[in-house]
Amino acid sequence: MTSGALGRVETELPGLPEALRRVGEVILGDPAEAARSTIIALAERAGSSPATVTRFCRAFGFSGYAELRVALATETGRAAQAGWGAGVGHEIGPDDPLDTAIEVMAAADTRLIQDTAAQLDLDVVARVADAIVAAPRVLLVGVSTSGDVATMLEGRLRRIGIPGWSAGDAHVALSEAALMKEGDVAIGISHRGRTREVMEALAEAGSHGALTVAVTSFARSPLAELADLVLTTASRETTFRLGGLAAVHSQLFVLDAVYVAVAQRTYERTNEAFERTISAVEGHRVERG
Repeated sequence: MTSGALGRVETELPGLPEALRRVGEVILGDPAEAARSTIIALAERAGSSPATVTRFCRAFGFSGYAELRVALATETGRAAQAGWGAGVGHEIGPDDPLDTAIEVMAAADTRLIQDTAAQLDLDVVARVADAIVAAPRVLLVGVSTSGDVATMLEGRLRRIGIPGWSAGDAHVALSEAALMKEGDVAIGISHRGRTREVMEALAEAGSHGALTVAVTSFARSPLAELADLVLTTASRETTFRLGGLAAVHSQLFVLDAVYVAVAQRTYERTNEAFERTISAVEGHRVERG
């Protein structure tokens, strides 16, 4: 990961050991200053040591502090250019005008998608897409809002002729997973990566030889640890949108990237599928008045 660092740090900060958490808090408190600081200066501000800062960097996929500084400088520069400062992080109050609330929402969601795109591992997206194109069966498992996201990807895949199924019920998910074989793909979607039903289904599918994919905001979560491939999502909790609700847009973005990659690999078949399905429902559209 060379970018999207701030989103990852903010998401995973509560689960870090205390020493690493202090480093993360200093970085999030003033990312621009952290990008300018030496490793010694940052360590002093965090009440830690340069070795701890180095451990922090490696925990987030950086080779060292120099690489982290470059990523922070890039992100803070992009944020300043986009004018995100005023909206991001602002809480929506009960008496705020609607236009203010919408401005805050738009800034937060734009930043969320940018962070997700920045940290997206394109090699993993390509591997997942290749596997889906070749798979006899694709199983998508999610619960609650993640289940809604799974259903949306199922619909998109089936629209272009990919045999996909989504399952939000634990018994259905386990039953479907038990029928999977080598060459199939099972995708588990969970914001925190700790949803038992999703983990059990992914483990069951994997035990029968299916390729398992985790879509989660926490790269070191139990779900991520049991999956063959991991796609991480950024998550920024805002007023009225906490936990899984805060991750919906980034989950949709990541899975949409997978869908587009699949459609690219099946270009002619996809276009033919679009033409046939559009023609099939055309009679149910109301003509313009």
